[in-house]
Amino acid sequence: MDVIFDNLAIGFATAITATNILWVFIGGLLGTVMGMLPGLGPATGVAILIPITYGMNPSTALITMCAVYYGAMFGGSRASIMINTPGDASAIVSCFDGYPMTKNGEAGAALAISAIASFIGGTIGMVFLVFLTGPIAAAALKFGPAEMFSLMLFALVATITLAEGSLLKGVIAMCIGFMLSTIGIDPLTGIIRFTFGVEELQDGIDFLVVMIGVYAICEVFKNYKNLDTKYSLDSRSIGKVWVSWAQFKKCILPMLRSSPLGFFVGVLPGMGASIATFMSYAMEKNLSKTPEKFGKGAIEGLAAPEAANNSCAAGAMVPLLTLGIPGSGTTAVMLGALMMLGVRPGPILFSQFPEIAWGVIASILLGNIILVIINLPLAIPLVQLLKIPQRIMLPLILGMGFMGTYFLNYSSFDFILVMAFALGGYIFSKLEIPLPPLVLALILGGTTEQSFRNSMSLSDGSLAIFFQKPISVTLIVLAAVSLVYSLLKRRKYAS
Repeated sequence: MDVIFDNLAIGFATAITATNILWVFIGGLLGTVMGMLPGLGPATGVAILIPITYGMNPSTALITMCAVYYGAMFGGSRASIMINTPGDASAIVSCFDGYPMTKNGEAGAALAISAIASFIGGTIGMVFLVFLTGPIAAAALKFGPAEMFSLMLFALVATITLAEGSLLKGVIAMCIGFMLSTIGIDPLTGIIRFTFGVEELQDGIDFLVVMIGVYAICEVFKNYKNLDTKYSLDSRSIGKVWVSWAQFKKCILPMLRSSPLGFFVGVLPGMGASIATFMSYAMEKNLSKTPEKFGKGAIEGLAAPEAANNSCAAGAMVPLLTLGIPGSGTTAVMLGALMMLGVRPGPILFSQFPEIAWGVIASILLGNIILVIINLPLAIPLVQLLKIPQRIMLPLILGMGFMGTYFLNYSSFDFILVMAFALGGYIFSKLEIPLPPLVLALILGGTTEQSFRNSMSLSDGSLAIFFQKPISVTLIVLAAVSLVYSLLKRRKYAS
């Protein structure tokens, strides 16, 4: 216990500096704006705003990206509450009771409980994060090549089985991600692979070029048909942004129940905040004495998913920091950005760079406090941004995406790549092929291949090595169970 508090003290010493506090505020504010704009969401917001982290030290860069992440989770419900249009998939559930509250004249209470529940969920998630990351990182240090390969396999299978759409489409996305990860010079043999004579591809494809393409630029393509969209919004009807004690009492237990649920859902790779919010909403509706009020403006029906949403974001940081595996699409973008900064998240991060790992954890509490300050007093001015027409917003996103792409390598060839991936992301959306398996396979492809080849070298080419290690066997069994369960579940729904 003393070790945990000593590490947390290191984290607060890193987080509570003038520079980091300033960037938490800037990142949180920008993330809130990105999160509340329909169609963007946290993953796109982080991808677009990555350029602001160029030149920062790794601690400040990761703290800033986390602030953008949490800000987007806070802001996602604003559009759901005010105009019944979720900022991203995780804010869909907030429409169920948030918008009816607005129609009932309780928009101020809805905006307030959204911010309060997000703060409580994020804070509880941070507490779980403090006590779980150390033991998980210590256990992960014992992983050899066989255990690492099995862990990567489990993460990829879990992402495929939990992604929306058909299982086959998830496998296709994963295979494409793996193929992209093999482009360039083989790190083990030095052989140039799959570049087709293009010299710019010898160093491989930059993670962030793919992220900016499939998330940021692709969103411009998808929203181009809505170029003249204008949202009707009467901010004068919001009233006071606060909740009464009677309203808050209704929400206490739902928030306390939904926060642990959201955290543990977030820990599982591929699950995501959208699943956590639906689960928390269903749980509260089943436990409620008045379930008939849900969907008609029940304040607890808004508080529960908002708490689960932000707690899930904290949970997604566990596999990222301790194992180097993204727990969500947003943390996948963050992992790619960190690798470009020369930092590889994983178990050694806590032993070699404790100021980075624990600084990020401490910054979550700091960020939640700042975000409450941003989202309560500034709620009415912030929702005014929903009036910005798409014909202004989309060119800004496009410009920021191109700027970020160029600043990665100062290469004009990256413009060709980012447009190709943006077009690919658009085609994926039309064919309903999930992006998370592709992104995860692209990021983890090199590590997965290297772990497999190292395992084969140690065992003289025998696959038995994967079944001789207890941890490896457990992870393979979990992957198999996840796959079989997904197949049975899909067959049941199909019949």
